[in-house]
Amino acid sequence: MAKDDLVTVEGKVFDLSGGGTYSITLENGVAVKARLCGKMKKFNIKVVVGDRVSVGVSPYDPTHGLILHRHKF
Repeated sequence: MAKDDLVTVEGKVFDLSGGGTYSITLENGVAVKARLCGKMKKFNIKVVVGDRVSVGVSPYDPTHGLILHRHKF
């Protein structure tokens, strides 16, 4: 599935699990597990608990996603 097929939603990181998996609470109150996308790994962008992020969620499995962007505020 391409990144264009993902639904982009905003959320806040509330937990960092082992293996690079982040727990994120979305704006609508749903909790999802997400990993960093390839470009964030390539450019060594760090995400910590409390950061606001954009998450690409698959329409087929809404419990998993990719962190696409880290917001400054």
